[in-house]
Amino acid sequence: MSRILVTDLDGTLLGGGPADRGRLRDALARHPEVTVVFATGRGRSSILDVLRDPLVPAPRWVIADVGATVLDGADLSTVEPLQEQLRAGWPGPDRVRAALRRFPGLGYQRGVVQDGRCSYHLAPEHLTAGLTEAVEALGCGWTYSADRYFDVLPAAASKGGALRALAAKQGWPDEEILVAGDSLNDLSLFRLGTHGVIVAGAEPALLAATAGTPLIHRAHRRGAGGILAALRALGWVTPARAHVQARTPARTPAQDPAAQRHSLVIGYHRPPLRWTGGSWRPPTSPNGILPTLTSAFGDGLPGVWVTALPGEHPEAGRVPPAGPPLSLVPLTTAEWTGYFHRACKETLWPALMSEPDRSVFDDRAWAAYRSVNARFAERIGALAAPGATVWLHDYNLWLVPGLLRTARPDLHTGLFHHTPFPPPDIFAALPVAAELRSSLAHLDWAGFHTARFAEHFRQALAGLPRAPRVQVRPLGVDRPAIEALVRARTPPPRSPAGHLVLAVERLDYAKAPVQKVEAVARLLAQRPDLRGRLTFRLVCPPPEPGLTAYDSTRALLERRVAEVNEAWQQADWRPVDYLPRSLSFAEVVDEYLAADVLWVTSLQDGMNLTAKEFIAAQAALPSSRRTRGAGVLVLSRHAGAAAELGDAALLTDPRSPDDLTTVLAEALALGPAERGARMHRLATLLGHERPADWAARIVQAIRRPDPAA
Repeated sequence: MSRILVTDLDGTLLGGGPADRGRLRDALARHPEVTVVFATGRGRSSILDVLRDPLVPAPRWVIADVGATVLDGADLSTVEPLQEQLRAGWPGPDRVRAALRRFPGLGYQRGVVQDGRCSYHLAPEHLTAGLTEAVEALGCGWTYSADRYFDVLPAAASKGGALRALAAKQGWPDEEILVAGDSLNDLSLFRLGTHGVIVAGAEPALLAATAGTPLIHRAHRRGAGGILAALRALGWVTPARAHVQARTPARTPAQDPAAQRHSLVIGYHRPPLRWTGGSWRPPTSPNGILPTLTSAFGDGLPGVWVTALPGEHPEAGRVPPAGPPLSLVPLTTAEWTGYFHRACKETLWPALMSEPDRSVFDDRAWAAYRSVNARFAERIGALAAPGATVWLHDYNLWLVPGLLRTARPDLHTGLFHHTPFPPPDIFAALPVAAELRSSLAHLDWAGFHTARFAEHFRQALAGLPRAPRVQVRPLGVDRPAIEALVRARTPPPRSPAGHLVLAVERLDYAKAPVQKVEAVARLLAQRPDLRGRLTFRLVCPPPEPGLTAYDSTRALLERRVAEVNEAWQQADWRPVDYLPRSLSFAEVVDEYLAADVLWVTSLQDGMNLTAKEFIAAQAALPSSRRTRGAGVLVLSRHAGAAAELGDAALLTDPRSPDDLTTVLAEALALGPAERGARMHRLATLLGHERPADWAARIVQAIRRPDPAA
């Protein structure tokens, strides 16, 4: 059976060290059924130079000039009529350069042989609507990548378009194609619906644009190493020793290289990839703790990630070949239900959200919590080198510090709380408070998003003979990834007469979704002028199957949405647009750009990165591409982000129905000048720290006994 590897060159096939490149070359030599296709921005003469490299496998076909050229790999002759079709309507380089000469930010790439394209250097601030409109007026298309490279192409030409045409000519089915790339000019390849691999160190905008896309691996290794990992994951190539002998079985957690001793061990109950029953899939957003830790490993952070693998899926026990090194702790469905669905979400979560009346304690569920924490502690202790650093995450592993202190007193253990930490009286009311306090006191370091949550923690542990160092380290978002995605997308049109109020949140009573719907109803009753003009879009995906803690919230929300829409809807308008499903991150960014108001109403929230994503997206949109003024952030004063952003946002109290309504009305009434000024302040306060750098600094803080570290 023929299989097709389609790979970019610079940063992808040519990326990584010579050892990885040699291993990939040798693997392809052992598997001649894998056909190699280059898809590159280079021209024919430059490709000849690449082919002189002994580590480069010989291609059967070459897609060159960013998709404007298609060559037969045997002799680099042009493939016709395919290339002619791709270049249909190309006005020629002279006309393109003449038409674009009036844009001073463009720097033509002199000394680069170009055929069927015009390639420029361009800084991000010069990528304007005027420029792209001028290109489109020529009947051409364009790509922009790495915040530098701007290519003008025939309208039908792109790497993906050329591959689609070549695949149709050769009769290649999508399921037998693997595409590999590292930059935004490879995006068209990843939109074809084939298998894909994005190698480590890839352009953040490519990761953002493909977030949540099925069939795409995020490789942990750079260049050729990442490609080889994806080929092995698909079963298209085998290790050299397996090619001689019978094929070895897939790695199990006990056999995985992650089972070595490590200087850093991460403990988090969620893996960086989600098992969907047939494959591992990454998170939809580039932001949050899962992508942050993945990015940190990609940047060279050494270590292993200990995580849970719930459910009876034997095939899922194979350690994913792409992404951070994992050590999987398998849990049965019953164990996961008792530990996570019951003890974490029904006992501890309500206390963290300062909703103690919702807390339900069950002895059997707490026994499952103890058991899972003990298994994590055992696995972490087995993997940690002498004197190693252990970085735990969240309340789900609160008993691990005490267990590790007994078994491995040599370790340096820290825990970051991404959630709020409750006031000491609410914490003390938990039936297991004494057990938790005893364990948490054995931490060397504890981190929080805000000073308020850090102080609650200190108060909860007051009086104990030992207390950890406590620091405030708020997490940010990957601004470059968001900004690049904004530049690559067309903002959805805003209605000139209406208002779009947006909320993007998982289904959880702590996000106050019902309270928002009630506030919309009150506002429409008070303001007849908003009827037919105000739309509240609630993007609210349901929780994972089996999690029943939010069933009553979901039932009430759906009932109130139906009632409010029935009471106020008109022929072509309804006030609440309820979307109970997940969106890709690119779709979420489109919603951010379309919204007049982002409405964040958490009853409690450790941080709320949605608010920060909205700021980054809005701030990245040039004024020339805006149809109206900047969006407004309405932010719960109980969210951790409020401690950083302050009154640059409009702060609201979701526990006050009147305040919810009043502040929303205020947001809708702001004029363009104040909206712009507030967004400018928010963007300044947001900062530019990379999440991966945040992670690296925390590891150093746990390792160093100096509180000022």
